[in-house]
Amino acid sequence: MACGKLDPKPGDLIEIKRQLYQHWALYLGDGYVIHVTAEDESIPPLSAGSVTLLTKKVKVKKQLLKEVVGNNGCKVNNKYDRSRTPLPVKEIIRRAERCIGMEVTYDLLESNCEHFVTWLRYGEGDSSQVRRAIRRGNSFARKVFTFVLVGGAAVTAAPAGPGVVVAAAAGAALADRILNTFFW
Repeated sequence: MACGKLDPKPGDLIEIKRQLYQHWALYLGDGYVIHVTAEDESIPPLSAGSVTLLTKKVKVKKQLLKEVVGNNGCKVNNKYDRSRTPLPVKEIIRRAERCIGMEVTYDLLESNCEHFVTWLRYGEGDSSQVRRAIRRGNSFARKVFTFVLVGGAAVTAAPAGPGVVVAAAAGAALADRILNTFFW
């Protein structure tokens, strides 16, 4: 079973491109993957994430890669190999097979499909999707907080004199310090 341009090998991480996110699975061999998915198989894949967020429970399943991928694209993506050493393949597969059929708690930020498969491969869960979303959220929150603290429209509508520029910079620095101290 080819996935993207590469043929996956047992223990490889498979990134599946969904419409709004990437779903992750781990290749077991012979065309099969292991992944976490919503308990109810009658739910279409795109809405399964919504149901999972509400129920907080998912099932670990062994399925054919082509069934999990459906009409979406996929690729082998062992991106963490640059910073982590994968466990031996036999250990990865043993760990994965022991999980098949288990019901596990799902948490979008701390225990999602990417966390699960990286835990199988490296012994520690990680999700760059979550880190990226948090960074974007932090950046947006900083901009909104700075806008509110500095006075937003009042500052931008004021004549652009040196005093206004200094006040805006000081307000932005204060907002950044407050956010770093209390929230990040």
